[in-house]
Amino acid sequence: MGEKIISGIQQIGIGIDDVWKAWRWYNRIFGTDIRVFEDKTTANLMLRYTGGVPQKRHAALAFNLQGGGGFEIWQYTDRKPMEADFDVRLGDLGIFAAKVKCRDVHDTYRQYASMDVDLLGPPKKGPDGHETFFLKDPFGNLFQVMQGNHWYKNEKKPTGGAYGAVIGVTDIEESRKVYTDILGYDQVIYDQYSRFDDLSVVPGGDHSLRRVLLTHSQPREGGFSPLLGDSRIELVQVGDRKPEKIYRNRYWGDPGFIHLCFDVHGMEQLKQECAGSGYAFTIDSNVRQEDSHSFDMGDAAGHFSYIEDPDGTLIEFVETHRVPILKKLGWYINLKKRDPKKPLPNWLIKAMSLNRVKFRNK
Repeated sequence: MGEKIISGIQQIGIGIDDVWKAWRWYNRIFGTDIRVFEDKTTANLMLRYTGGVPQKRHAALAFNLQGGGGFEIWQYTDRKPMEADFDVRLGDLGIFAAKVKCRDVHDTYRQYASMDVDLLGPPKKGPDGHETFFLKDPFGNLFQVMQGNHWYKNEKKPTGGAYGAVIGVTDIEESRKVYTDILGYDQVIYDQYSRFDDLSVVPGGDHSLRRVLLTHSQPREGGFSPLLGDSRIELVQVGDRKPEKIYRNRYWGDPGFIHLCFDVHGMEQLKQECAGSGYAFTIDSNVRQEDSHSFDMGDAAGHFSYIEDPDGTLIEFVETHRVPILKKLGWYINLKKRDPKKPLPNWLIKAMSLNRVKFRNK
């Protein structure tokens, strides 16, 4: 049984009603043009979150080689996706917004303004003294753009990939049993209770809120850690109203941010740790309980599992076994035969650019 290693945020899952329309937009705005997998199949193992019925879906995972996590764009193909039946507000329970990193907040804001992106307001300082701004994609999802310090490659794009998430919780101390104790976000950047000017542009941002921004004091390890980089988790607890569950009466895969996914090694050790902490796996793809078993994810393969935070927000773990470099020639990275703590060579990660997707008429 291997040591638990968390290499970083692998991706944020986004439920959508049109994979290609969404991917085209994320490709143009966030530079997510490296295809890791694209797959049309049936989600047989997620019955707990899909009404007890296997659901057909179309999913794609794409990265930005400048650094950060990817976006897993997910669409039901035989079922009409169900929107929330209420207006989601900051502090509601679940992933409210994805964080995306950039090198220069003001320069990125100017670029997006020229691209007709739906910007919710100009950059404003947050409690950490750094400026940030929010934008909305064409599907109603919110993204917070903020300065990041860790970069893998310079491709002259406005941003990198996923840098973290803003997550609504009912009890921050209880939630930190997952985000700090299990996921390693042990460093508090700020912990404040107030009404915040930088949040005034988002729904619910005018309420009294406790905000705790977390990062990890220890650098991440593992094959893809140089690409995934560091990250931030912001827990938000609303103080003057009762929050709603963002996915109340809806399925995983319905529109919105469906999960936060971490690239890991040592899944069995992680499984024991989560169970011992009271957050047992709710989904485990290794149904055969064999160390050699890999779940096929289109062009990629691995072992995945899920836990729920105290409010039911889904956290996914993926132990990657195989990643395509050049599918046409059968060139894949086999991660099962490597030192799990050792980063992949730069040339090998950069070779993923061979899977770059270019959309016409952006």
